[in-house]
Amino acid sequence: MSITEEHIIEEHPFEPFLPKHAKLLMLGSFPPQEKRWKMKFYYPNFNNDMWRIFGLIYFNDASHFIDTEQKLFKETELVFFLNTIGVALYDTAEAVIRLQGNAADKDLEVVRPTDVDALLNKLPLCRAIVTTGQKATDTICQHYGINHLPKMGDYTEFSAEGRAMKLYRLPSSSRAYPMKLEKKAAFYKEMLNEIGL
Repeated sequence: MSITEEHIIEEHPFEPFLPKHAKLLMLGSFPPQEKRWKMKFYYPNFNNDMWRIFGLIYFNDASHFIDTEQKLFKETELVFFLNTIGVALYDTAEAVIRLQGNAADKDLEVVRPTDVDALLNKLPLCRAIVTTGQKATDTICQHYGINHLPKMGDYTEFSAEGRAMKLYRLPSSSRAYPMKLEKKAAFYKEMLNEIGL
């Protein structure tokens, strides 16, 4: 494919977030364009419900990590919380081309996939990966030669560098994914309980 001005290669804007004691690595596809950000951290689009899901699960309040007046996320609180419970974050692509100028999975062409093994080497306690979208799931399955794609809300077992791992496939936190917030949160809560978070 020829690369035009509209189809430039975009490098991942964030460093991997890797608390050393993390038991869980959450992997999305790739961040949205910067004009959609409400903070310089993962899931920064105000219309993405990831941090509302975590607020519901841990504080019974979807707005716990949100400054509703300013329409911003409480980034400092969020980072402290994720560090405390041990959740690592990154994406399955380090470089992409946005075919339509958005963050929809179907419009992302992965130019350079993430070296997930290198991430896991920095997370000695991690035994579970969660993918938060179809492209992320497909990318991980391809990387590890996983033929049995987990059903939504379920996991499949695999091995990474001799380590027994579980790959959970959970609903996208994007509002484009047609599922109520409470139902998404129920899927995430069950997974977090299973891995002891």
